[in-house]
Amino acid sequence: MARVFAYARVSTVDQLTENQWEQIKQAGYSIEERRYIEEKVSGSVPASQRSGFQKLLDRLEAGDTLVVTKLDRIGRDSIDVQQTVRFFVERGIRLVVLQLGNLDLTSPAGELMVKVLAAVADFERDLIIERTQAGQARARAAGKHMGRPSKTTEKDREEIRRRLTEGESVSSVARAFGVSRGTVITIRDVVGQ
Repeated sequence: MARVFAYARVSTVDQLTENQWEQIKQAGYSIEERRYIEEKVSGSVPASQRSGFQKLLDRLEAGDTLVVTKLDRIGRDSIDVQQTVRFFVERGIRLVVLQLGNLDLTSPAGELMVKVLAAVADFERDLIIERTQAGQARARAAGKHMGRPSKTTEKDREEIRRRLTEGESVSSVARAFGVSRGTVITIRDVVGQ
C-alpha cells in the first residue's frame, strides 16, 4: 500500500515549519504524524548530508509519495535537486511539489520542470552574487566600512595598546573594555587599527 510522507525544512532555528504543514493539509494530504519529517538546516546543505532527510530516505519505499511545499525545501543547488529527483525516480518514489500545482517531479513533465527551474535558480543565484559584489565594490570605493562595526573606538584602541605596553594582561584589558581576548590581541598585533 502506497504511503504519503511530508518533508518540511526551514533554514534557521528561529523559523517554524507550521506553515508548510498547514499548506500540505490544505492541499488535501492527510499524513500520519510519524510520516512528517521536519528539520532546521540551510538549503545550501546537500540533501544527502541532512540528518532529517536521510531519516526520510531510510523510510521511503517504492510506491511511496513525498510531498513538499516548494522545490527549495529539497535544496537550492540545481545539481543537488536533480540528484535527489533522480534518486526518487530510480526507486519508484513520487516527489510532489505543491508550489508547482502538485506536480510530480518524478514524471517526465516533472523532470523537465526540475531542469528548467534549476537553470533559472542557478541564473538567479549568479545574478544575486553579481549584484552583491558590485554593491560591495561601490561601498568600498566610497570608503564605507565593510563588515561588523568595531566594538572599540580609535581612542579605546590607543588605550588598550598603552595598557598592554605597561604590562597589563590581555584578559584584564579585555574585561575592562568588555571585549574578547581575541579582540585585544588583534588590536595589539595590528598597527593602525
